[in-house]
Amino acid sequence: MQKDGKYVYCIIATDCDSSFASAGIGEPGNLVTTIGYEGLCMVVSNHPLSGLALKSENILAHQKVIEEVMKEYNSVIPVRFGAIAASPDEIRNLLARRYSEFSDLLKCFENKVELNIRATWKNMPEIYKEIKKGNPELRNIRKRVNKLEESELKKNEIVGAGILVEKALMQKKEYESEIIIDMFRKLVFEHKQIKTNGDEMFMNTAFLVNSGREVEIDNIMSDIGQQYQNRCDFVYTFPLPIFNFVNLSIFPEAWET
Repeated sequence: MQKDGKYVYCIIATDCDSSFASAGIGEPGNLVTTIGYEGLCMVVSNHPLSGLALKSENILAHQKVIEEVMKEYNSVIPVRFGAIAASPDEIRNLLARRYSEFSDLLKCFENKVELNIRATWKNMPEIYKEIKKGNPELRNIRKRVNKLEESELKKNEIVGAGILVEKALMQKKEYESEIIIDMFRKLVFEHKQIKTNGDEMFMNTAFLVNSGREVEIDNIMSDIGQQYQNRCDFVYTFPLPIFNFVNLSIFPEAWET
């Protein structure tokens, strides 16, 4: 029979034993509880020591548990997906060894949550027209290509044009995302750019903000939506765990140190 360990979601500061409504990773109804040491707790659920699958439903369950904890605690330090301790004693020992580090993180990020904004262009042909219009070198390449017969030289010119378009598209993404970011500078502590997917997405940005700013954020996004209604689509999510600002990994050997 495979032995159960304790899967870890996040760290909170509390002297009380707690349980949470969100189900843990694994079996349906898997109870999420806390294991603590001197006012620090790890939020955990039972899970076999081996066999944790890196799949979307498990990653989503990991995040959902942390979001549930955030409803009750104003400082939550997420632990990176995949940390499993063999026993409650391993958790208490780690909390004791890294007590100052975890306590400082909880104080530093008290009342802090993450806002994510993704933006996509609605009309890519128009975006490419803007790129060509603003890039004389591209226009010159096009003229040269039109004059050339089918040849290796023509192919090279076309490849060169593609590289220029790709570079110009990246610059346009950076420029237009910075315009949106500027609208949030007075509201946020810091921001990080996340990889965008596809040509249409020009912005995927995480912001570190104080919790309880929903109304201000909604108002700014409403203004942005109206300003760019014919050009862009926006999706924003708030509040989220601060995954992009705290990357707390606990490796197997850390439990044993």
